[in-house]
This record gives sequence, structure tokens and C-alpha cells, in this order.
Amino acid sequence: MTSSVSDLPLAGLRVLAIEQYGAGPFCTQHLADIGAEVIKIEAPATGGDYARYVGPHFIDSADDDDSSRSLFFQSINRNKRSFALDLSTRRGSEILHRLVASAEVVVHNLRGDVPAKLGLRYEDLSPANPAIVCAHLTGYGRDNERETWPGFDYLMQAEAGYFSLTGEPDTPPARMGLSIVDYMAGVTTAFGILAAVMQARQRGTGRDVDVSLFDTAMFNLNYLAGWYLNTGQAQGREPRSAHPSITPCALYRTSDGWIFLMCNKEKFWSLLCGIIGHPEWSENDPRFTTFAERLENRDLITELLDEALSTKSTAQWMKLFAGKVPAAPLMDIGQALDNPFVRERGRVQALQHASGDAFNMLATPLQFPGTTLPDKPAPKLGEDTHAMLKEMGLNQQQIDELEKAGVINCSSL
Repeated sequence: MTSSVSDLPLAGLRVLAIEQYGAGPFCTQHLADIGAEVIKIEAPATGGDYARYVGPHFIDSADDDDSSRSLFFQSINRNKRSFALDLSTRRGSEILHRLVASAEVVVHNLRGDVPAKLGLRYEDLSPANPAIVCAHLTGYGRDNERETWPGFDYLMQAEAGYFSLTGEPDTPPARMGLSIVDYMAGVTTAFGILAAVMQARQRGTGRDVDVSLFDTAMFNLNYLAGWYLNTGQAQGREPRSAHPSITPCALYRTSDGWIFLMCNKEKFWSLLCGIIGHPEWSENDPRFTTFAERLENRDLITELLDEALSTKSTAQWMKLFAGKVPAAPLMDIGQALDNPFVRERGRVQALQHASGDAFNMLATPLQFPGTTLPDKPAPKLGEDTHAMLKEMGLNQQQIDELEKAGVINCSSL
């Protein structure tokens, strides 16, 4: 295995990230994990990205003043550099333009009206670099009646209908357990960035790229939206987290818990019936011959499968179904992370904090056989400010003056 930086897919791509909390950092971590130089630009006066201080869990033995102790912050900011710079000042804006001249991307996840105020649009930054790509990841978009609204994942889940799809019928509405809109918007933005960079490299001119949490949340409704827009069916929650139309495709009881079965092809129904000792259900019973008939008799199938599957444990059934019938054990977070298959796949990455403490995070799902991906922990606030200013040609006196004026922060030195 090689660890050469030049072997990484995004080696040479410089990204300036004015980001905070979830969606923006999640986006740029994907880029940083595969070689992009992501420079996290943070406001020194406010302590930088407020995710730095999100608990409840921290790297405990590190210095209490260390701004990279939060495990939440570490989970979405590895492999980045930190430049503490006040963009609201004239001198801060000047430094940004100098950075833009050497970058290909500026990305932020600020409120929709802020890019114009801070000068982060293509029209603002193209004089410094005509090929710059300016990516705007906002709550509700720019230049509309909601541009000044703060936007967060759970709000999007509520308004986009996710609460009405999650949980059991006749229970209070529930959000999805993960910040899935943040994550999907982050991935969508990364995709948009790379598409725009390809175009900019070909044409020599950049552009604005817009992604919003709201638009992403709505787009994720996908086929359910298609059903409603064309037939008027507003899909709701199904018992046992079942699929709206495929049966069996839900949770079923075993002797010691639950198992999720997903017979989304006809052949799987036949295989399932044979393995659990009831081949007649697929061979001779007219109630279960087709998807439509099984859906019509879903409650009966659930009752029959509960009874049959309750004769063995989930682990025993998993051994019998493995590679034949699509099945998964129902696990909590701890069980999921302790799953031996997770370790076998190398999904847990060991990192070493600046304090010397080792800690674990999930590794990127992107893999490039033959190439070792970087494993640098998230930076302290302003960790790279001094070095980058030196790279830009500023002398120590100029750097000291900027720090005294509050334009930058090099306190990590």
C-alpha cells in the first residue's frame, strides 16, 4: 500500500471552507479524505466553528483549552487545515481574495443572505480568480423569501414529511434518528463542487453552485413524491417499518428478538418459504402467489412468519439465510459498531490527537485499492494560520499586526 499524497484522487485541489456544525463540514470531509486540501476558515472572535464545543463527549485527557477536543467536531473535520480569519473586516476580505487566487473552490454553509454580505459569490470572487467555484450550501436557498431563515436538519425533516414516514402508525410523529438531510446535502454539495470544478478546468471560468437543505430533503422523497404528484397517494407509516408495497419486507419476531427480511424479488419468497420449512406457501397457496396477493394478505403473512421464525434465534436464522434470502439482524448502535464485519471491513479508523491520545472514528466509505487515505485528526482553531500567511509571503511583523487587530488568530502556536 502506498501513502503518497499525489496518489490521492483529489490531490492538488485547494478548497476554502467557511463552514460550521454539520452539513458543510460533512461535505468537505469527503473531499479532504480523498486528497483535497481543505482550509477551514473560522472566525477568531467567536471561537471558530461552534461544533468545536459540542458535547457531551470530549477527548478527556487533552488540554481543556484545546479547541479540537469535541468528538462531535472530530467526526466531521479530519484531514483539514484551520485558518482563523475575520471575513467581516476589510483586511480579512483582502486575505481571502489572496487565498482565492490559489484555490479552486470556496464553499460555505451559511444562511442564504450571508454570502452577499461577506462577498462569497462568484461575482465577488471572480476578479481574484475567474475559475473559482463558489458553492453555497444554505438552509432554504438564496434570493427568496426564506433566505434569512436559519435552517437545520430536523426542521427540514418536519416540513418535508419525514416525520409522517418514520415510526409505527398511531404513534406520535417521529424524526429519523440521524441528521440525514445534513448528510445528504453535504454529499450533494460535494458532487456539485466536483462537477463545477471539471467544467472550470475545461473552460477557465468558474460559477456559483447552489444546494439547500430544503431542496435536498424534498428531493429525497423520490418515488413517494412521484406517487403523490401523479396519483394523489400520500404514503404514511407502515407497521413494523414495512415497505409500502413489497411483502414480506418488514421486521419479524424471532425467539430472541427481531430480524428484517426483504423479499423484493419473487425468487426470495420461494427461498424463504423453503428454508423456514413451509414450501407450500410459495408453491400451492393462492393467497401468496404474487406481490399484489401477498400485499393484500400482509397481516396474515406477518402472523405466519412470526410463528415460524420464533422457533430459532436471530443468529441461527442469519446463518440459514446468509447469501440466499436478504436478511439483517436488528441492532442498536453499540451492537452495530461491535459487529465483527465492521472491523473486518476496516470501517473503524484509529486517529491520534495532538495531545497524544488515541481515539476512533468511522472511516470514509470511499476506497481506492492500492492507495492509503490520510488519517489526520481535526485541527485546532487557527492551527495553520501562521504557516499559511508565511506561504503567502507575509513577514512576522505583518502577521503580528493582523493578530493584534483581531483579523487573524495564531494562538495555537
